[in-house]
Amino acid sequence: MLYFSDLLQYSDVFFSGLMTTVELTVLTTFLGVALGTTCATLRQYGNLAGQRIVSVYVELIRNTPFIVQLFFIFFGLPAIGIMLSPWEASMIALTINLGAYSTEIIRAGLASISKGQVEAAKVLGLNFRQTLTRVIFIPAFEKIYPALTSQCIIVMLGSAVISQISVQDLTYAANLVQSRNFRAFESYLVTALLYLGLSILLRFAFNALGKRLFAYRSVQ
Repeated sequence: MLYFSDLLQYSDVFFSGLMTTVELTVLTTFLGVALGTTCATLRQYGNLAGQRIVSVYVELIRNTPFIVQLFFIFFGLPAIGIMLSPWEASMIALTINLGAYSTEIIRAGLASISKGQVEAAKVLGLNFRQTLTRVIFIPAFEKIYPALTSQCIIVMLGSAVISQISVQDLTYAANLVQSRNFRAFESYLVTALLYLGLSILLRFAFNALGKRLFAYRSVQ
């Protein structure tokens, strides 16, 4: 027999876990995309040393499990005197992880901009920063926006492992509830539905944001 009513008394636990997941998702999305944009720009237009540093960072993060990265930050860094709370370690790990994956996505967008557009910007007297912000970034981001937002959602779903270091996110809430009432099926089914709902809401939010960011295309 299934007893979903047994979960009602833990609704505040699920809500608190959901809010923690949302908070970390919003923060790490902004920070991760900012980091990815910086690294992609450096890898595409920077000097050789900068390109190599970014390349090592991207390959290191993309070819190691996220949970190992998380454990290294939370359990490993204290060995050299860097103490972080579970929330801080999770935020840093998620940002670094999203930054690495978004670097390659954004770099692909930057590489898609023709040299002719960049040369035209120079002829018009724009400096490098102005060329980036007015000529390169907007069309580049428009091309990779679906892939970038999908990666943000993937990182949000992957954040479930941060419960392993006692961050009280949605997965932590599910583990806590099922350990108290032994309703594992009901607890994890509700948690899965909450993750699904959050993913759908994020998709709608990203789509709405994209329409506003790239609305200029519709009037051209």
